[in-house]
Amino acid sequence: MKRIITLLLALAMILSLVACGTAAKGSDDLKVGVILVGDENVGYDSAHIAGIKTAAAAVGIADDQIIWKYNIEEDESCYDTATDLVEQGCTYIISDSYGHQSYMQQAASENPDVTFISMTGDAAALSGLANFKNAFNYTYESRYVSGVVAGMKLAEMVANGEVPATSIDADGNIKIGYVGAYPYAEVVSGYTGFYLGVKSIVPNVAMTVTYTNSWYDPTAEAEAANSLISQGCVITSQHADSTGAPSACEAALEAGTPIYCVGYNIDMLSVAPKAALTSAQNNWSVYYTYALGCAVKGEEIKTDWAAGYAEGAVQISALGESCAAGTAEKVDEVIAAIKDGSLKIFDTANYTVGGAPVTTYLAIDTDGDWVGDTGEAIVNGVFEESVLRSAPYFGIRIDGITELQ
Repeated sequence: MKRIITLLLALAMILSLVACGTAAKGSDDLKVGVILVGDENVGYDSAHIAGIKTAAAAVGIADDQIIWKYNIEEDESCYDTATDLVEQGCTYIISDSYGHQSYMQQAASENPDVTFISMTGDAAALSGLANFKNAFNYTYESRYVSGVVAGMKLAEMVANGEVPATSIDADGNIKIGYVGAYPYAEVVSGYTGFYLGVKSIVPNVAMTVTYTNSWYDPTAEAEAANSLISQGCVITSQHADSTGAPSACEAALEAGTPIYCVGYNIDMLSVAPKAALTSAQNNWSVYYTYALGCAVKGEEIKTDWAAGYAEGAVQISALGESCAAGTAEKVDEVIAAIKDGSLKIFDTANYTVGGAPVTTYLAIDTDGDWVGDTGEAIVNGVFEESVLRSAPYFGIRIDGITELQ
């Protein structure tokens, strides 16, 4: 009997060692593919690259376990790239652009044993695919905070008499501008957050949004910024991936035109040391640490994931030298209010459409016509962004903002 017990104990020990060895081997054998719409020279892609590298180091994934694919267009080449990564042994494949999503979904449907993560996408929950995931940050939170920074500067300009008469419209509103990539909900949510942040400091503002129809086009972004400046805008921001707009603002400011800007993704002080106030930024390492950590542990990744200031997933860059006095303290106050829930950025008391309050909004489009069919987003007077799914769905065009196509 004693011999049997001894044998059983020895067998249990062997099985335990094998199990531990299998877990470690599984971590060592993990291979991750990354599909990027740009490369490290594009602010948006650079942020994702940094996030993945930080996360990989944190969870023990070596550099040679990641295969990088740069400058992949939002077309069939994305599907081909995803298929190639599968053939190279990747069991987790990440893409960073919304336009990659349909091709990632196609690849996911054909490779059920591989997990596909389409960042900033919105189709995972409706796809019915257990191996297809979406994730996004509460970017509208950092947009709002960056708007507060801009509002503080605008208030200083007003106090110092630095706003030209040509920058005030017939209704007494000060003109501000925004360079957008595309008229998607992601962009609308962000520019609305920025506008409301400015408006929380200076109530009489009107914003013009102009689109480049490209995520990354330095020339088009500079031209859009110059157009806004020529219309009298004294503050601009952007949802575009280059330094084109801040560079244009810096040149105009140096030439004597009062104009300050807020960037996106990266710190713009290197190209606009006087004009740049701050940038709204994403800390993608928060999500990637979660997702790659799940991969290492063999755990299921959430179909939709979203987080913001409370989790450290969004932030603003360093404040520029042109920021108004007291800006840092105001930023700390606003961030604290976002974290504790006392500040609701899309509180419907703060905006109207056609002069009337907004009381209902269906957020989820189930039939592909870009119109919401289900999912009430307004709860207790607050538009709850990125709750029904991770990707933004705030598509309301509120009063005070004009879009130019």
